[in-house]
Amino acid sequence: MEFFRIKKDIPFMRHALVFNVISALTFVVAVFFLFHRGLNYSVEFTGGTVMELRYQQPANLEQIRHTLEGLGYEQPEATSFGTAHDVMLKLPVVKSVTPKDASLRVADALCTADHACTVQKVEFVGPQVGDELGQNGLNALVMVVIGVMIYLAVRFEWKFAVAAIVANLHDVVIILGFFAFFEWEFSLTVLAGVLAVLGYSVNESVVIFDRIRENFRKQRGAGVHEVIDNAITSTISRTIITHGCTQMMVLSMLFLGGPTLHYFAMALTIGICFGIYSSVFVAAAVAMWLGVKREDLIKPVKPKDETAGAVV
Repeated sequence: MEFFRIKKDIPFMRHALVFNVISALTFVVAVFFLFHRGLNYSVEFTGGTVMELRYQQPANLEQIRHTLEGLGYEQPEATSFGTAHDVMLKLPVVKSVTPKDASLRVADALCTADHACTVQKVEFVGPQVGDELGQNGLNALVMVVIGVMIYLAVRFEWKFAVAAIVANLHDVVIILGFFAFFEWEFSLTVLAGVLAVLGYSVNESVVIFDRIRENFRKQRGAGVHEVIDNAITSTISRTIITHGCTQMMVLSMLFLGGPTLHYFAMALTIGICFGIYSSVFVAAAVAMWLGVKREDLIKPVKPKDETAGAVV
């Protein structure tokens, strides 16, 4: 299915150096903010108290957050889950206050006569658990990268594997850079979104790499630049359809999903936008800089030996 078909190939690779310089600068800026500001980790990573409350009336989340701020909690997280009557609180650790005392104080402040509620569950996440979750998340990211490299090296060629990983890490670091710059909360849900972007970006790179391999078979007299330009141009319609539909779904989560899905959808939104850019202007260009050629993907046909089997 195609919305349109471009008859003349767009010379993407002619401007590959310019786009790669832009990518490098963006990458450096993202790394700077990651080291300068760091990520605003949620309770799952830093430790704290998780409470579930059930109100008799629909809960006023803004008022709940305001009350928690009055108790000394900076940027408290209060979100609805299940129904408008159920609220989940994620509270960071407060010095000189034990988790048990903190939960009792919060319950007394929120469950008043005007806003009657009951405490359904109280859990404390210790710093050691947070460190373990952070390490597990890093391990998952490393395993995804290794798996992608092995898959692409087997399916295509090692140059494509390196190009795809460079493009994917480019997307991941830029997403993290956005979260560091705006100090958005980085939770396990956001980490799941980052891992989803990795797989999504790889899919787009594989589509382009497949078309490059196909073009090497069809366009025998074409150069590497022409083959890559044709591969990208011929998949633009497919890219617009796929990413456009996905982005509409993600934007619906971003604007209508509420606080629970907000940062997850934000990570996906940034990842999809930069995933398109990296697949076209980073992955394909890096493969070209690494010197990919027809012989890397198509084995040359050996000339048939006319004397084979002849008896003298």
